[in-house]
Parts: sequence; structure tokens; C-alpha cells
Amino acid sequence: MIRPRTPRREQLGEFLASRRRAASRSALGLPQAARRGDIGLSREEVAALAGVSASWFTWLEQGRDIGVSRQVLGAVARVLQLSPAETDYVVRLAGPDEDSAAEEQERIPDHLQRLVDALAFPAFVVASDWAILGWNAPYARLYAPIGTVDPADRNLLWLIYTDPRLRRMLPDWDQESRRFLAEFRAESGVRIGSDRHRALIARLLSASEDFRVQWAEHAVERFTSRRRVFQHPDDGRLEFEHHSVVPSDAPGLSVVMYVPL
Repeated sequence: MIRPRTPRREQLGEFLASRRRAASRSALGLPQAARRGDIGLSREEVAALAGVSASWFTWLEQGRDIGVSRQVLGAVARVLQLSPAETDYVVRLAGPDEDSAAEEQERIPDHLQRLVDALAFPAFVVASDWAILGWNAPYARLYAPIGTVDPADRNLLWLIYTDPRLRRMLPDWDQESRRFLAEFRAESGVRIGSDRHRALIARLLSASEDFRVQWAEHAVERFTSRRRVFQHPDDGRLEFEHHSVVPSDAPGLSVVMYVPL
């Protein structure tokens, strides 16, 4: 029995379609297609190479809630030349719903607030939907508006795409925003069915043309610690190493730290 489509399966179908259209034919030993050249596969070609029926893959790409296995998804991922992060994203989208308990945390535990307060460098805590729940004084120095932002807008992804002050602080906003969004998809995109995540994406689609363009790219990338540069309005150019850790006793939260270089 084919069940109704869910937001997660719709995202899965859209992601697979985007990667199918971008797949390299020559990398798979296929001749160039008359209209697509070296780029893009048909659904029938993906199905044949993955060893599944064309109807099954068509239903999967249409976002239908059909039965899937990790083994079959792995075969599709190999054909589409997905990265490990993209493969994990596909498997999680096709699996059972993420634990909703992590989504419902709306305040930072006192011991985590004490932890970030004790740090001498900028640090803040985000929930599973990237709502900013707490921060320390060095972070308020780095991003002064954090204390006055409407709590409904105090979300890292929302601020990246809607706050012109933050955009001016990022010397390469286009690259930075794409990286953040790719990490958001890998980390939180599988919770697209929750009310909070769905509302955030709907607001951003309505508010930001840049977000609409980049969301349609379906980029997925795991977080890695890296160098970050800010152009501060008072302190000038600042360089940090960006880290993110998940507390063992609060797995729905992440502590983000900017360690000065």
C-alpha cells in the first residue's frame, strides 16, 4: 500500500531529483545524452544502474511514502555519486521520524549557561532548529543586536538571511550562507516535518530571495571546525576558529564557540 506523502519524503524526492539531474554520465561509463550532454540521468537509467524498478524509483522521487531499505538507498546513492554526508541525509529522510524531544527544548539549562558564561571567547547555544537560546558577554560584544532581537527572530539561520548588519560582518556572505544552509540541512533538515522547522523554512522562503535560491540547491554538508572571519563595526577584522559541540546530557542542543586565532 502506498501511503500519503510526508514533508520528509517530499524533501527526499526533491533532493534525489536534483542529484539525478546533476549526475555525471561519463563517471558512470554512460554515453552523452542527446539533450543532456554529460550531465543528468533519466529515472529509468538510475533505476537500472541501482537494480530497482523504474516505477519504484519514480515513486521515491515523487515523494511517496513507500518501503525502502538502507541497502537499496545505498545503491541509489552510489549511482547518484552522493557524498557520505548526502548519503546519510538520504537514509535519515527515508527512515523513521527524528526524536521529537530534541525539537521541543526551548530554554538553555542553567549549567550550560554557566559553561558559556565561563568562556573568555564568543559562545552561544542553539536548539535543533538553530534558535539561539543563550549566549555569553563576548558573543554579545561580537554581535551586539543579539540582546535586542525579537525572541521569535533569534534564530541563527533567520538572522543570516534577514539581518543586514550580520551580512555586512561576513566578508564572503554568499559562501558563508551557503555553507551554513548546507550544514543546517545535514543536521536539522530531516526534522522538516516538525512544526518549528516547517514554520522556520516557510518564513525564510517568504522573506528572503537569497534563501529561496539556495534552498532549491539542496546542498548538504557536515559541520567541520574551520576558520571564520568577521568584519566588526568597531573592532575591525576578527579571526576565529569555529567549533560546535553537542552536550551528552542535552543532545538536542549545540554549543557554538568562536576561539580567537
